[in-house]
Amino acid sequence: MVQASSDTHTAAGLHTFPRRLRNHGQQRPERPAFREKHLGIWQTWNWRQVNDEVRLIACGLASLGFKRGMNLAIVGDNRPRLYWAMLAAQSLGGVPVPLYQDAPAADMAYVLNDAEIGFAVAEDQEQVDKLLELAELCPQLRHIAFEDERGMRHYRQAGLLSLARLQDLGRAWDAANPGRFEAAVDAGSGSDPAIILYTSGTTGKPKGVVQSHAALLAAGAGGVGFDHLTDREDILSYLPMAWVGDCLFSLAQALVAGFTVNCPESGDTVLTDLREIGPTYYFAPPRVFENMLTSVMIRMEDASAIKRRMFHHFMAVARRCGALLLDGKPVPASDRLQYAIGKLLVYGPLKNVLGLSRVRVAYTAGAAIGPDLFKFYRSIGVNLKQLYGSTETCAYVCLQPDGNIKFDSVGLPAPGVEVKLAANGEVLVKSPATMAGYFKRPDATNEVIDADGYFHTGDAGVFDRDGHLKIIDRAADVGAMNGGAIFAPNYIENKLKFFPFIKEAVAFGNGRDQVCAFINIDMEAVGNYAERRNIAYAGYTDLACHAVTYELVRECVEKVNADLAREDGMAPTQIARFLVLHKELDPDDDELTRTRKVRRKFIAEKYAVLIDALYSNKQSQFISTQVKFEDGRIGTASADLRICDAKSFAATEPAMEAAA
Repeated sequence: MVQASSDTHTAAGLHTFPRRLRNHGQQRPERPAFREKHLGIWQTWNWRQVNDEVRLIACGLASLGFKRGMNLAIVGDNRPRLYWAMLAAQSLGGVPVPLYQDAPAADMAYVLNDAEIGFAVAEDQEQVDKLLELAELCPQLRHIAFEDERGMRHYRQAGLLSLARLQDLGRAWDAANPGRFEAAVDAGSGSDPAIILYTSGTTGKPKGVVQSHAALLAAGAGGVGFDHLTDREDILSYLPMAWVGDCLFSLAQALVAGFTVNCPESGDTVLTDLREIGPTYYFAPPRVFENMLTSVMIRMEDASAIKRRMFHHFMAVARRCGALLLDGKPVPASDRLQYAIGKLLVYGPLKNVLGLSRVRVAYTAGAAIGPDLFKFYRSIGVNLKQLYGSTETCAYVCLQPDGNIKFDSVGLPAPGVEVKLAANGEVLVKSPATMAGYFKRPDATNEVIDADGYFHTGDAGVFDRDGHLKIIDRAADVGAMNGGAIFAPNYIENKLKFFPFIKEAVAFGNGRDQVCAFINIDMEAVGNYAERRNIAYAGYTDLACHAVTYELVRECVEKVNADLAREDGMAPTQIARFLVLHKELDPDDDELTRTRKVRRKFIAEKYAVLIDALYSNKQSQFISTQVKFEDGRIGTASADLRICDAKSFAATEPAMEAAA
């Protein structure tokens, strides 16, 4: 067992989000609280203005009958007014329930009904249309307010109004009910529900995770203290509002520290807006960091020979000493000099292009990040670290301290968090940031929180000799091969996804003699590779089936096999055969969750014919699959898939290799 002690830094009397908001309006009224890029121009609201906006939205909701204990759905991209609507609901003692903005109407219906939603705030016409489509399935949804009025001019449905109109109603209600808003805020308690976040539904229907104000603020205060964050930080808020990571960074930590939350103009402009804002504090899942690096390497292929040689020379210097310099460890003077030159010519301009010039702390989580990717960013001076958590723990379990970074771990237990391992290796967590429970599901709550207050994460892990936690896989997914070797599919899949050419992977091997895998290629990276070699292709399916693609993927698979052969006990899990899927795994086809986690059981059932082909020594297999398009149309994707064998390697003792 490992435990970290801490002071949660919760200020007296500021144990709810609305009280924190009010305090910032008093302590730092003119400091920027939110920014949003609209029509190419950054708009700014200070803490005083945000307090005023939240008050009007809250009073507007109250005028429509929204009361303590009710739930408010939030649907849309990251927008300041949607965050304010969340705070407005909390101010009245209500609970915001953010939904994934890319979810189809049918998925939204489940959450709306389960959370008993009667009120919703939507971003724009697209989201309003989804909600109106659900009128028969969700008859309790009576009021919908929308932020963006474009395209809404001729909508006349009952209960539908603009957010501006809602605030006008709030202004009149506030004048007619003096003191009611303040009383509602003062009535709030830290133990009150602050938000309901629905799980991704990897193994079944999503469950509503109820997090209290106290839990979220404990996680927020712990992270702010751990990384010495101040009200001068800038973050870019672009990840789904329904995801716990955004709730932690854009709400909990922002309300603790009082820093500025910046919302991009759209999902398509995130990287441009990132460069313009230059955040000091940044979070992104591994795939975003992988895409950034892929774009850099693609651009380098277009550069002149001199620039390419300079880039590779100074990147070799960075790999040698960059991470050591970042951690404050001794480095020879000659390397320091070369690194300083590289910083001027390569690392500085590169970080500027990526929008990371001002970053003091950057975090990644949600999936494993490859050691090479991790080392790349740290080597050029980006203080990239990993964190570990879940929706049920406010994404707050383990953090990596500055100067004590290990590429293969998720760090040490966060301040105030106790972590231990069950007999089967499952990670158990006791923390002030643990959820109050699953909404209307005491049975499910009792299954994951034991009598001693430990939350059973479902993840399998180990502690190293320094107390750092390593996550191996989901405990339920860890199996055994017929030869007795432990089979951890996610561990193998993550190794595959570390390569820029591979976007997704699904490994099979539990109860089998050998491991086989499905591969999804990264269209941009493989497409660029093909175009440079004048290889024509008609689309994803055509490119995925191309012989050149298979050779690229085979190289990646065999490098993973060589890596597994060097790891203790992992040699039997080398990939014997693989195929490249003819379509991308997609949340709309139920193959991935909205947070892009593999629905392993569903995929195994849907593609059973391909799995049988992999294990029956066939050289190819025809498949025809139903797919859903973004506009709702249904189509099919068909292909004759080639099945490829991969070279395996003899097991190598790690200690013998190190000695050699």
